[in-house]
Amino acid sequence: MEKRFEIEFLEEAMTFLRSLEEKHYKKILYNIGKVQIENDPELFKKLSDDIWEFRTLYQGFQYRLLAFWDKTSTTNTLVISTHGFVKKRSKVPDIEIQKAVQSRVKYYESKTIKK
Repeated sequence: MEKRFEIEFLEEAMTFLRSLEEKHYKKILYNIGKVQIENDPELFKKLSDDIWEFRTLYQGFQYRLLAFWDKTSTTNTLVISTHGFVKKRSKVPDIEIQKAVQSRVKYYESKTIKK
């Protein structure tokens, strides 16, 4: 099956993933792989206009990786994962969404500078 998008992890997202036990890390990547092939709102959900979350529930932990879409390429769609955290409440904290928004702004600013 063909992937609907490619994924790129920013440094903070990679640091979060590396901090996890291997089984947990692999489960998150497995779920992301599933979402790349088919839409599943239980695993990939829109939080705000520009911010989405990859969702993984594994061994009682609710892992979240926040992300945004980069559709500037004409060849492939890219999803950029900004950072991750363990969710402890029913709602994603606004501070985490704002952190993702700031990362999105920095990403596009650096992309403009590179051109």
